[in-house]
Amino acid sequence: MTTTRRKFLASGAAVAGAGALATPAVAQGAPLKWRMQTYAGAALGEHVCKPAIDAFNKIANGQMEIELFYADQLVPTPELFRAMQNGTIDAVQSDDDSMASPTEVTVFGGYFPFALRYSLDVPALFNHHGLDEIWKEEYAKQGIQHISAGSWDPCNFATKQPINSLADLQGKRVFTFPTAGRFLSKFGVVPVTLPWEDIEVALQTGELDGVAWSGITEDYTVGWAEATGHFLTNSISGAWIGHFFANQERWDEVPEHLKELMKAVFDQSHYYRQHWYWSGEANLRVTGDKMKLTTIPAEEWDQVEEAAKEFWEEVASESEVKAKVVAKIREYNDAMREAGPPYRYS
Repeated sequence: MTTTRRKFLASGAAVAGAGALATPAVAQGAPLKWRMQTYAGAALGEHVCKPAIDAFNKIANGQMEIELFYADQLVPTPELFRAMQNGTIDAVQSDDDSMASPTEVTVFGGYFPFALRYSLDVPALFNHHGLDEIWKEEYAKQGIQHISAGSWDPCNFATKQPINSLADLQGKRVFTFPTAGRFLSKFGVVPVTLPWEDIEVALQTGELDGVAWSGITEDYTVGWAEATGHFLTNSISGAWIGHFFANQERWDEVPEHLKELMKAVFDQSHYYRQHWYWSGEANLRVTGDKMKLTTIPAEEWDQVEEAAKEFWEEVASESEVKAKVVAKIREYNDAMREAGPPYRYS
């Protein structure tokens, strides 16, 4: 054994302890290498994923490296779950819905209508109201480690034509998430599924009339603001729920200190998105010059909120697990309304 090798092992022992060094790849000095694909394209990925991966690779100090791929680079987004499950890729950042997860909680991924008012509702529900345990249990059944959940931006319409009433939604071809599309179809919206990188061109050519995939921050960040020009301030959800996942066998190979590091940088990623979106949503509504804001009157939008209550019941009737999640979401929202401002204003 060379001096360099001894120094490496000593350094690893000091950081990780003997238990971590029992992992063969690390003990022999060969770094673990993962491939992770995010749901996000490159422009958005610069904010929602890349900083965390860069930080992990730097702090891991050669013991492990995660190679990041953006939307559809290795596999199409709807195939992300299966690719991770069979080991084609090691880890994924996505919502459950987009990656076609075959779990009982998939319908809640992305934008479950009117379940969340603010971005802080997501970590509150997962860390203090039991959703994290449910997600971990459901994904363990599929051979997947659910690492953590965090919030993204709200769900607003960005459209080529202004939306001033529910009638204006009729027949609009909109790129959105599966569950959001299922709900919005009740109001005449035609959900369209396309590769993420094709959306801007589809808007320009008229294949799409709009998107209901994000808030205004992403519209500006990824180029959709120029391709649409109108932003509806009414939202069907105050936040998107996204997660970090890993193939269970690959996760089990990782030493404990690197697992903790991965959790820490992903939590930092969740925190960054909270203030990036919170600031961006308000600032671009006030200072943005690419999109005209419109609003459907509250008394008319109330019809959408009422329809969401029926949708919750519809989903809850589908399985015991779904009913359990809906019950927790309902209980949480009831408590927020009872607490009053600033938790809920209506």
